[in-house]
Amino acid sequence: MSSTAEAVQPAVFLAGHNRISTQALTTLAQAAAAEALGVSAQDVRAEWSDDDGLLALSIAAPIRVPSLTEVLRDPSRVGGYGGTVWDRAVAAKTAILERVSQLSGSTLSRVDIRINGARVSEGARVQ
Repeated sequence: MSSTAEAVQPAVFLAGHNRISTQALTTLAQAAAAEALGVSAQDVRAEWSDDDGLLALSIAAPIRVPSLTEVLRDPSRVGGYGGTVWDRAVAAKTAILERVSQLSGSTLSRVDIRINGARVSEGARVQ
């Protein structure tokens, strides 16, 4: 018998229910969005809605950006932060959806992001 077959154990199913509270999902979404946008989870607002039986997530948060002085001196700093604010917000949608789905086991239909501010970072690179 191969080692792969030996390592696989049958799943054990126990009676009962498992529920993830809305607060737990919200905290998870805030953490995932904060990570994707380079800000503190406390700065992120997350709201859930029903989208034909699936969960739709709306995020409102600032985004980490380089100082304008840095960008004027070295325009490549924008790339060091992952691109333009628009490009980073688009990329964050996928990252947040995948991270929340992976960690919670929930199926999300979509993630909407509203960038409501900027957190200026001096000298540090965010990726």
